[in-house]
Amino acid sequence: MEHAFNLALPVRMERTSAPIVMNKEALGQYMTSRRIADFMSSLFTQKRLAVASLLDAGAGSGTLSCSFIERWISGAFAFERLNVDAYEIDPGMCAKLTQAVRSYSEVSCLSTNLVFSDFIEHAVDLMKSGAAEPFTHCILNPPYKKIGSASKHRQLLRQVGIEAVNLYSAFVALCLLMLDSGGELVAIIPRSFCNGLYYLPFRQLLLNQSVIRHIHLFSARDKAFESDGVLQENVIIHLERGGAQGDVTISTSTDDQFYDYSEFELPFKQIVKTGDSQVYIHIPTDTSVSPLSESTEVRFKLSDLHLEVCTGSVVDFRAREFLLSQPGEEYAPLLYPFHFTKTAFLWPRTHARKPNALRITPETNKFLMPIGYYVVLKRFTSKEEKRRIVAHLIRPDYFQTNYVAFENHLNVIHSNRRGIDEELARGLTVFLNSSFIDDYFRRFSGHTQVNATDLRLLNFPSQDSLRALGQIDMEAPFTTPSQIDMQVLRIL
Repeated sequence: MEHAFNLALPVRMERTSAPIVMNKEALGQYMTSRRIADFMSSLFTQKRLAVASLLDAGAGSGTLSCSFIERWISGAFAFERLNVDAYEIDPGMCAKLTQAVRSYSEVSCLSTNLVFSDFIEHAVDLMKSGAAEPFTHCILNPPYKKIGSASKHRQLLRQVGIEAVNLYSAFVALCLLMLDSGGELVAIIPRSFCNGLYYLPFRQLLLNQSVIRHIHLFSARDKAFESDGVLQENVIIHLERGGAQGDVTISTSTDDQFYDYSEFELPFKQIVKTGDSQVYIHIPTDTSVSPLSESTEVRFKLSDLHLEVCTGSVVDFRAREFLLSQPGEEYAPLLYPFHFTKTAFLWPRTHARKPNALRITPETNKFLMPIGYYVVLKRFTSKEEKRRIVAHLIRPDYFQTNYVAFENHLNVIHSNRRGIDEELARGLTVFLNSSFIDDYFRRFSGHTQVNATDLRLLNFPSQDSLRALGQIDMEAPFTTPSQIDMQVLRIL
């Protein structure tokens, strides 16, 4: 068959009075290694097609497109003809992409269309005009950058029914909608979309428009994009537009060397829990089932227990004039994460850079909570810490004041902004410090952040069971993780 090679001129160029300066930080741009690209292209299923069409949005230097093309050339894909549309906006990358694609100029039955334009603008224009031709395949390493609520991109996306807070979810959503029925998408993206309120619309769109075939998790958060210094968990996800949801293949490797690659299959109900209104996406790292998932006792939300969780209300840079380095007259203890160590609560801290107290004034009354029993968790942990969820009990005898205040980097479990009874508080603390909770949390969150929303969605035992756990702890406090797990297992 006759060879066709089309190097398209920019479909759309934004005109400005000064040259557009592109850089990695401005674009949220991170390059894909060839090993990752080859793994991604290997995930597509073998389909016999007369014509296959590949979309590569944010193509960079062409690593993903070239991997897919070479896999087709090798005979791994039974396509009679392949059309490739590759988008790139960075002028430096456009030159590299052009050079990479030209290396296939002698390949017969291959047509390439390079679009040097803003993918979101161009895709929305095509979708609104009805001119978009559906693709059979999409391979994608999208940019990672937040989208402002009033930004041009946010407004454009809303015109086609997409609500996205980050460029990566916007790119995936657009690409998914541009696929033909049965079309496949393979993307490497941060794991942050799996949970949290901000990504709920994206998860809903993803699960309404496609089925999940495969998820690959890199267990070392700093290895997949090591040369770019990316410190967050990334996943490779394989989606199929439409279709019937079946079991999901889960695979893991430490990094992009894939030397310790392993995979297994799980029922979809272990990936997205039945009845979960937030449709959190769980990624277990083995086939074991969490005791929390199997327990009929652990079925209550905090709201069912008549409890609430909030982030600490003191944002220190907004309350500087009221902060005290050490307790003085008319003060309330101000608790920060640094007051909590692995084994102890230390307040006040001397020689600390952060304050220890808050002056009580009419302006600060809104920040105060009555002294009582509270359960406190850090919102952020470092990537080196073994646990994400660590609960601390705040007791009224820690202080000789009537009120206490919590800084914004803490989550506080309370009852109508007041303390809770001691047995219940102790039981909650023990339960949250079990390894079962930490393991369960890690299955749906790749963050080092624990949001109040995540805590609201966790399941807990009944008040009676928690109080029984708290009573045991009052009589003989649990001092080791194994003691905590043993007691928690008894109520599951």
